[in-house]
Amino acid sequence: MNRQGSVSPGTAAPAEERSCSWMKPWLFLVSALAIKTALVTVYLVAPFSRKGDQPTALQQAFTEWRCISAEPQGKERGWMCCPKGWKRFQQSCYYISDDKMSWAESVQNCTGMGSHLVVINSKAEQVFLSKELQASSRGPNFYIGLRAEKVGEWHWVDQTPFNVSAAFWRKGEPTKIDAEKCVVIHSPEAPPNNWNDIRCDHHHRVCEAAAVTV
Repeated sequence: MNRQGSVSPGTAAPAEERSCSWMKPWLFLVSALAIKTALVTVYLVAPFSRKGDQPTALQQAFTEWRCISAEPQGKERGWMCCPKGWKRFQQSCYYISDDKMSWAESVQNCTGMGSHLVVINSKAEQVFLSKELQASSRGPNFYIGLRAEKVGEWHWVDQTPFNVSAAFWRKGEPTKIDAEKCVVIHSPEAPPNNWNDIRCDHHHRVCEAAAVTV
């Protein structure tokens, strides 16, 4: 006769013991997923282009990157990266300048970093940028990539068609004054409606580039 609690060869283990053995692989997987979830942000110091890839102008301009884990969805690449110090929103990276430049200098500066003056495509993007600019305390006015060659004829720097229904002018703006052909986000104004047309003098700027996936 077997002692109480022991199991003779060929006899099934008690239900409690079978349950614990079955749970061990699942406990391991849950633990692994928890660790992976915790490591969603990494810093890279490399252009990280793969063999055969042509690095973008943005990748060539920067060596330090902040990467966020993205949903792979069956894709080979699962990290979304922006240059260190840039802000990320959805699929884009944004640079908020500390210094001031004219409109033409701002365009050149953004281009030199592999980006362009920001092109705002949605209310969500507009609200995100407005809050970031308010928090920056750098100044009241930040160039965006919108300019008029002629009064009232607005054009984005990347040739995106100007959509009147997706414009975020302050009340009373644009003024349609011939000398005021450049557009800024006026950060003290509550979002979303805080665009001003303004003289193309020296102001801060926001540059935008597509996030790099690796």
